Amino acid sequence: MTEKEPLCTIEVEEFCKSLNLEKIIVPVDYFELWDSGTNRPGLQLHGYYEYFDNRRIQLVGKVEISYLMSLDPRLREKRIDVFFSHDIPCLIVCWDLPETALFEKAAAKYKVILLKSKEKTTSLNYRLIDYIDNKTAPRTGIHGVLVEVRGVGVVITGASGIGKSETALELIKRGNSFIADDVVDITCHHGNHLIGEAPEMLRYYMEVRGIGIIDVRMLFGAKSVKRSVDIDMVIRLENWDEHSPYDRLGLDDQTTNILGVDIPLVTIPVSSGRNLAAIIETAAINNRMKETGYRSAQVFVNNIEEHNKEEDRRKAREAKRKKEREKINHLEEKAKEKEEDLQEEVQNIQNQEKGEDWY
Repeated sequence: MTEKEPLCTIEVEEFCKSLNLEKIIVPVDYFELWDSGTNRPGLQLHGYYEYFDNRRIQLVGKVEISYLMSLDPRLREKRIDVFFSHDIPCLIVCWDLPETALFEKAAAKYKVILLKSKEKTTSLNYRLIDYIDNKTAPRTGIHGVLVEVRGVGVVITGASGIGKSETALELIKRGNSFIADDVVDITCHHGNHLIGEAPEMLRYYMEVRGIGIIDVRMLFGAKSVKRSVDIDMVIRLENWDEHSPYDRLGLDDQTTNILGVDIPLVTIPVSSGRNLAAIIETAAINNRMKETGYRSAQVFVNNIEEHNKEEDRRKAREAKRKKEREKINHLEEKAKEKEEDLQEEVQNIQNQEKGEDWY
């Protein structure tokens, strides 16, 4: 995005409805937003405009109003006039303060939108930042089905007719939540947080081949649907190919990139007799366990490696004991040979002594 392009264009009516704002001076139906931040103009009302970003939405609360009320009326009017002359997009006065009237003359003069809120300044500031983030967040749409499985947001993708909707239907029957079918709108918040929802016209509807379009919320109840969900993983369904090297252990983590964010990807081969709903539930729970630091496949491999090491140590101990036994046996044999030689020598001496006695 170049510097000459606004982040977005905001319709005043929708803006006021979303944030529960009261319209005071509205000379235009929309305004362009050039910066995603907000500004409390305390320093500007005091006369300091160095590094002032006039492209931000301006919020005024009790502090700013208290300061203005402490000024001489003519100086106050001048400060407000100078402030509005900087071509700000919008000014919102919080706390439902009656002093909003102080800004009406300048707002009308410079054709600046002036609004009022009953909220506290800090509370409105947080909601305003969320609103702007939602408006300016990068967006994309992908073909697939979005469901929440055991608290994990799962996008199911795959070729048309492979069984995405039917699998989602079975997941709904198992107590999981449905969000979108066919088209999934995705927005990226804060650079790494993906949220998925259905387009307004398709919300809560699903196409089931052989039946047609069904209203999931009406058929299965309000608990079976959600408007949006965080996207935690993508599951890709594909027809079974006996020549494909499918991961048998689960050690090789795959990812897919959506709006610059890497999301875990699991490829599930589809064949007759496979319970895809149960497999997807297991994959979702396993993904959650990975996020907590527990990896079943790695633990399994570690157990095997530890078993093999223990087996090697056992064999080494047996080999050592065998070698020691062989050494002991060898020493015993040598001792036995020496004992036999000694007995033979004693016998010879005894025989010699008997021969001398005979003569």
